[in-house]
Amino acid sequence: MNIPPPRCVDGARMMRHLTKLARYVKLSGSREEAESLAYIREVLDGYGYATQILEHEAYISLPGAARVEVDGHVLNAITHSMSRSSPLAGLAARLVDVGAGGAADFAGRDVSGCIVLVEGMATPAVALNASRAGAAGQLHISPHEHLHEMCLSPVWGNPSDRTLAELPTTVVCTVSQADGAALRDALAKGGSPIVTLHAQVDTGWRATPILVAELPSMHGAVDEPFILFSGHHDTWHFGVMDNGTANVGMMEVAGLCAQSRGAWRRGLRLCFWSGHSHGRYSGSAWYADTHWDEMERRCVAHVNIDSVGAVGASVLGNAGCATELAGLAAEVIAEQTGQRHAGKRMARAGDQSFWGIGIPSMFMSLSEQMPGSVKLRHALGWWWHTPDDLLDKIDPDNLTRDARIYLEVLDRLLTDPVLPIDHAAQLASLLEELDRLGGAQVHGLALDSLREQVAGLRDAWAVARTRLDAQGMNASILRLCRALVPLDYTSGDRFGHDPALPIPAWPALEPIRRLAAATPGSDAAMRLAVPARQARNRIFHALREARATLG
Repeated sequence: MNIPPPRCVDGARMMRHLTKLARYVKLSGSREEAESLAYIREVLDGYGYATQILEHEAYISLPGAARVEVDGHVLNAITHSMSRSSPLAGLAARLVDVGAGGAADFAGRDVSGCIVLVEGMATPAVALNASRAGAAGQLHISPHEHLHEMCLSPVWGNPSDRTLAELPTTVVCTVSQADGAALRDALAKGGSPIVTLHAQVDTGWRATPILVAELPSMHGAVDEPFILFSGHHDTWHFGVMDNGTANVGMMEVAGLCAQSRGAWRRGLRLCFWSGHSHGRYSGSAWYADTHWDEMERRCVAHVNIDSVGAVGASVLGNAGCATELAGLAAEVIAEQTGQRHAGKRMARAGDQSFWGIGIPSMFMSLSEQMPGSVKLRHALGWWWHTPDDLLDKIDPDNLTRDARIYLEVLDRLLTDPVLPIDHAAQLASLLEELDRLGGAQVHGLALDSLREQVAGLRDAWAVARTRLDAQGMNASILRLCRALVPLDYTSGDRFGHDPALPIPAWPALEPIRRLAAATPGSDAAMRLAVPARQARNRIFHALREARATLG
């Protein structure tokens, strides 16, 4: 294949690739997924990348047929990945309205053996709450007439003997807003509708692929640092936006980046994941575990791409980004679009499986829709995770714009003499979180030492920047990433994966926050002081070790 001309993002070429990929329903581990990956691999081989397909066993869940019967009438419905299949005759039980399905909505309520009616799309958090409360089923009300496919596992990656019990124990279906509202109204008026859930879900271990494509710099040594550029390849239905546009964007950016390879100071590795949609990030989690040592030694940053180039996707200022990479994101987005990148903290979502290793990351979705009246989990269009995610939802101009942003980001990460990773901003955000805890101590737990360590590391880093050459700076940046990113984005275990549930900023501080919220001197405060002390020690140690690396 011909290599694209330098720096010229070609929307027409991407649309031609996208038209090819749009023929396939890419369920994890399926023949069609393999055929689609083979096409991508052929293109990347033509651009000079060394490619390979890695296969591994993953715990995959594929939803099948579903329907909901109410008083003898059949409602249009879908079931969800990681839901339980219903008995052959269906699951019939008393219907109980639990609002949005948060922990407070279940508190003090007996829903054992019931079907809970939940406002909003199905999520791992609600599935976990319902399972722990002993519910037999969940019936979700979509925010509109469209029904969105979802994976309900709160377990990040494949379940283990320790996490298997966290998988949903309920039968789960979703109906439209109109059908769900009618059920809610019936309950509010004292009615007792007879509801039966029918769901078929195919869940089990199966072989799934990961396409890896790699290109070192032209003058790089063995084991040189590299940038990871990744996106998932598996889809719900044809998944043209999610994640076909990301796949063709990766192909286009990879070909263009290769043209400036002579200026690279780091290598580039692309990974196309399976198991994102149907295995709760099983591909990237497996890769992180299997390649942990290499990633820890060599991977500088992770750039993720998902659901770009959509019709009406005009908002680029909300793209999630780690604090230390937000400056780079803001510069590139302003340069390419004129928009201001306000940014937001990255969610515990996407294939962000590398925070425990200490790899900073930027982006998942990039361009979004303008806010609308319908509250969706993501601002990616009403067709997200539906059969309507087809070619007509793609704007070639937006696809070209988004690819240019990714191209410039990758170009900076590959060629800047000093990596554009701002640890001063990251440390400032940690100081802000410590300040929110209040004074010098929390229920007798001294915090001054933590503040002093953060300030000392900040000052030592400022001095180091004045005396280190580019090579020394980059080595120090890498060591600081390994110390700070796990504090910023994980609860503590660098070698495991936190659940696929919402996390606060600097989750390492969460035990201290819980102590601060307790009544002084109470039994709860005494118990919470134990993990709070351990959290302080963990943070203090990481900061001290990071400072020691600066000399």
